[in-house]
Amino acid sequence: MGGSWVGGAWVFQSADGIHFTPMAREPVIPPTMGNKLNPPFAGSTSALWDPVGRRYLSFHRAGRPVYTWREIVMSRSADFLDWSDPVYLEYPGAPIQQLYTNPISAYARAPHILVGFPKRFIQGRKATDVPGATDGLSDGVFMSSRDGLHFRRWAEAFVRPGPQADNWVSRNNSIAKGVVVTGSHLVEAPDELSIYVVEGYYSVRRNRCRLRRHTIRMDGFVSAQAPFSGGELVTKPVVFEGKTLVMNYSTSAAGSLSVELQTELGKPIDGFTLADCGEIYGDEIERVVSWKGNSDLSKLAGTPVRLRFVIKDGDLYSIRFQP
Repeated sequence: MGGSWVGGAWVFQSADGIHFTPMAREPVIPPTMGNKLNPPFAGSTSALWDPVGRRYLSFHRAGRPVYTWREIVMSRSADFLDWSDPVYLEYPGAPIQQLYTNPISAYARAPHILVGFPKRFIQGRKATDVPGATDGLSDGVFMSSRDGLHFRRWAEAFVRPGPQADNWVSRNNSIAKGVVVTGSHLVEAPDELSIYVVEGYYSVRRNRCRLRRHTIRMDGFVSAQAPFSGGELVTKPVVFEGKTLVMNYSTSAAGSLSVELQTELGKPIDGFTLADCGEIYGDEIERVVSWKGNSDLSKLAGTPVRLRFVIKDGDLYSIRFQP
């Protein structure tokens, strides 16, 4: 799917990835929801298959008609040809900020979760010590969604401009679409995730525009983190399928993590209390949790439970139940 603010979004098809032909005689998504200062389809356009909703989703940049504010909108389609009218994405609890690009995709290891890395544009700021710097600074942020409309967007930068001076110039630090599983350079270490970021786009020096690879811990986009003094996390009631609980975590040598299963009302379940779990410490992508040597949770499957995590100088990145 490609497009411009003049013609809207057109769709093409190819059997070999090289030779493309149009699938329609006119734009499938017209250039609405914008203005000349902030036209629709400026920047990147993402289109993907939603395996949970069994539909296609398309995301592109747009703006409110009454002011020059950069936002992201979404359309749905059952056949990639007939698309719904675009609607603005929603970010409950997130600050109002300008988002230049969207690179939204389904996370391959959990395709029911959409991840996006918008380029955030901060108007009114510029690097005063960089010759030729124009108004505005950019960095990359992170957001995720299960329905493609409502996103949890973190306010903290996911990719900062960093120490290179020409990254502190307008419209840099744009994260490319896609999260790639790559091998770690460390011996006997697990695979890692890679993302690719545009740098030096408006560099005052010639031929400085480039892509830089950044690596992320497997499934490590965000974490529940606690200091040495400790902290707790209690989930909402969840109903799971499977037999064992697997977690991705990391602690310091002095840190720890313990897990307790509770009833829907918050009462510890016999045999699965914090005392039964004991202290877990280390750094593992897939640690099977056990309680006094017992990891079998099959008798609790299908019933609402809460998970209580007690963390000390550590991070909890992700959890999942497996057969």
